[in-house]
Amino acid sequence: MELTLLGSKSLSSTSDMMLSRPFLNPTHLFKSSPQLHSRRGLSPKGSYSSTSPNEATISASKNHLHLDSYSRRINGASASSCSPFLKKDKVLDAFDDEYEGVVVNPEQLPSNPHVFASALRSSIHHWKLKGKKGVWLKLPVERSELVPLAIQEGFEYHHAERSYVMMTYWIPDGPSLLPSNASHHVGVGSFVINDKDEVLVVQEKHCAPDLLHLWKIPTGFILESEEIYTGAVREVKEETGIDTEFVEVVAFRHAQNVSFEKSDLFFVCMLRPTSAEIVVDDLEIQAAKWMGLEEFVKQPLIESDSMFKKIIEICIARLGKRYCGLSVHQLVSRFDGKLSSLYFNIIEDHHSDCRVD
Repeated sequence: MELTLLGSKSLSSTSDMMLSRPFLNPTHLFKSSPQLHSRRGLSPKGSYSSTSPNEATISASKNHLHLDSYSRRINGASASSCSPFLKKDKVLDAFDDEYEGVVVNPEQLPSNPHVFASALRSSIHHWKLKGKKGVWLKLPVERSELVPLAIQEGFEYHHAERSYVMMTYWIPDGPSLLPSNASHHVGVGSFVINDKDEVLVVQEKHCAPDLLHLWKIPTGFILESEEIYTGAVREVKEETGIDTEFVEVVAFRHAQNVSFEKSDLFFVCMLRPTSAEIVVDDLEIQAAKWMGLEEFVKQPLIESDSMFKKIIEICIARLGKRYCGLSVHQLVSRFDGKLSSLYFNIIEDHHSDCRVD
């Protein structure tokens, strides 16, 4: 799927998600009220310091009046039509994000689906009064029975991983301004050539019929939270057993609607081998070998494919020092305080082999 003419492996899942910080486990903001029954059958437990039944009754009555008054302010309903057990105890455990929204704590979801549905409805009212905008609801796979209940309250799918589904709700009127799901897959192809002008090539077990006999460069997808340069080295090691050093990104391709209606970024990397003995990955690779550069280029499929042919021409130009790719540099930005990889090259010396140290 990843650049069909390069014939990479099938898609693996990528990457979580879009929140700027991990889920927290805040404690509940409100203490539970004395035992009061609502119309929806909620029955929170109460605790009393006095052993007198009269004192307990008085305490319960005061809390009943307080919560009843609060519910009227929220819903605009009369005292006779409101549940005495409402808002404060029914707001889902959540924390504020950095964009005037909230993130529901997935570890503190009610165990009862009916309680969850009622609490979710009350929470939306609560967050609306607070002026919140976006709501992020992460439902673990073991709580999948809550998905249709969230949909009934207006939540939409955002993305899914093996262990959870993420849902969102936009409170204000108008179109949602929440960021969409990841739009791109990221793949790598590794051009590995030794000092004998031999290219490391593979034949894959699972590919389109037209590619069955093609010797191609190792390719694959970048894993979640993996760098481009480390992913290129990893893929070569996994498929062929060859150890390598990353040199440069020599080109990249951008394509649309490659798989699952996503766009695709494919980075062609040049690597230097540091070992020679090939150990084939039997699960995905049919065969692997060192092939002379001239023989590799003269394969009919490469000669007839303009994209693949151009990629090989770029790699050969790089070997002849007639072209310079992008080397990786580690930098920290003050915007997020994180270490990032910036790919660039500044040619200060034409005899420097296009490398900036």
